[in-house]
Amino acid sequence: MATESWHERSKTVQIDGRAVVDGKRVDAVSGAHFDCISPIDGRKLGEVARCTESDVDLAVHSARAAFEDGRWSGKAPVDRKRTLIRFADLMLAHKDELALLETLDMGKPIRYSRSVDVQLAQNCIRWYGEAIDKIYDEVAPTAQDSLALIQREPVGVVAAIIPWNYPMLMAAWKIGPALAAGNSLILKPSEKAPLTSLRLAELALEAGVPEGVFNVLPGYGDEAGKALGLHMDVDCIAFTGSTRVGKQILQMAGQSNLKRAWTELGGKSANIVCADCPDLDAAVAGAIGSIYFNQGESCNAPSRLFVEESIREAFLEKALAMIPKYAPGDPLDPDTVMGAIVDSIQMKTVLGYIEDGKASGARLLAGGQAARAETGGLYIEPTLFDGVDASMRIAREEIFGPVLSVLSFTDLDEAVRQANSTSYGLAAAVWTADMSRAIRTARRLRAGTVHVNQYDSDDITVPFGGYKQSGNGRDKSLHAFDKYTELKTTWIQI
Repeated sequence: MATESWHERSKTVQIDGRAVVDGKRVDAVSGAHFDCISPIDGRKLGEVARCTESDVDLAVHSARAAFEDGRWSGKAPVDRKRTLIRFADLMLAHKDELALLETLDMGKPIRYSRSVDVQLAQNCIRWYGEAIDKIYDEVAPTAQDSLALIQREPVGVVAAIIPWNYPMLMAAWKIGPALAAGNSLILKPSEKAPLTSLRLAELALEAGVPEGVFNVLPGYGDEAGKALGLHMDVDCIAFTGSTRVGKQILQMAGQSNLKRAWTELGGKSANIVCADCPDLDAAVAGAIGSIYFNQGESCNAPSRLFVEESIREAFLEKALAMIPKYAPGDPLDPDTVMGAIVDSIQMKTVLGYIEDGKASGARLLAGGQAARAETGGLYIEPTLFDGVDASMRIAREEIFGPVLSVLSFTDLDEAVRQANSTSYGLAAAVWTADMSRAIRTARRLRAGTVHVNQYDSDDITVPFGGYKQSGNGRDKSLHAFDKYTELKTTWIQI
């Protein structure tokens, strides 16, 4: 679809910001709402229900009733499978609508909303639907006079709180395994980007997910999110977002009913490029493409680039030549590869880190400024710092924006030590032609995912999550079922 077509369609898009509770679109109990503002040009897209504790109570009651009467939890796995596959099919049928909502809401380029976010989200729902009737329970090895069964059962009412940077995909990572396992779900999207979550709930209902099984409550974290975290009838809470809020979620779980609490949190990922890198052009493309993808608003973004000193100048020359490709553009233009920052708060945060980097003595080689101010939108140039010291804030703290910090090294052991020195442990990478060195380095890097001679390549079959203060949860793969199921042992005396 051409740029003009996306713009024309954006003028007529219908925004329904009401919550979804018990299979119905409803206003917040209080009648309160908040404005949904597009970072593309500052326009008001619509009004969204501001759900609070009263709305949470209604949604939890609906979800609990649905779980207890077995309208979903009691269905055969093959029946849940069919429904989830219909859900994925409907997502594909509405891919242009979903992509447009995603782009208008949080500013990412339409080319990626359509080709990446919708595709990966529907594939996630489909994959868990396909998986659920292929997972077997266990029979324990016992004496002849006993039979011991080990079975997975749904945990019950699941609350999922998701971030704004990949709203549709992060929702799918929770929806897929939680519903496939037979749970009832309450999804709380970020107030910064709630629109696709609300539309997904409608498509799920159309696919045949029973009323009450999938509820969506838009609202603020300190209101709706806190109420879910403290609710005594929520059995499990799955959170993706900042480490600061993740710690609060764990505290709420302990203060309430000891609900299962799973967190996938921030990152400050290290990307290590050795002098014997087998393809320097690929390493540069991987480093630049991964940090500026999604405007740098990715928890696993490789924001710390360690380059061996002997190739640093060559690397930087190639990197600086590539950066203009990522100049921010109109997110509704299919040729744009970097879009808008989600809101003014995040933009101020990113620009503040850039100023701090300059004041700390790092060399600003590219970017560092706001852009496209005439549009009324929120844009930042792709930014690159060289001469960064590991003690600087831009090398220690998660920025969540298009800012790359380059650190050089002469000793790989020292680079690994510095890579591990952060409180985070979400992802890392190493580029080297020596596979023995690559494997040894990967084993030493304290991160949930380590990439070798590439960055960010994976799929739904492998888990995603981190070490240390990057959280304790794992999304994707069959391991995600561990979050949303209980293990029950049944011991039978023969």
